[in-house]
Amino acid sequence: MPGRRRRCRRVGVQPAFTSFGPGTTGPDQPEATILTVEEFEAVRLKDLEGHDQVTCAQMMDISQPTFHRLVISARRKIADALTHGKTIRIEGGHYRF
Repeated sequence: MPGRRRRCRRVGVQPAFTSFGPGTTGPDQPEATILTVEEFEAVRLKDLEGHDQVTCAQMMDISQPTFHRLVISARRKIADALTHGKTIRIEGGHYRF
């Protein structure tokens, strides 16, 4: 039996920048961590704009538990990248504007 069809997440803004990383020079590129557009939007709404999780979930047209999973996943990826000197790239996902 196939899983449930993934619901499109509503995203309010397109990321202005899609790559962040340590200021290194030379041929060695740091490992990359991929942050989906939905994860980016979850962190933006919760941590930058300061909305509560219920409001954020409504704005993204998803359930509150799904929003919570997105923001936890995004924060874990960001913490890993900052701790281990990885580049953060924002790309992909299942979303609509």
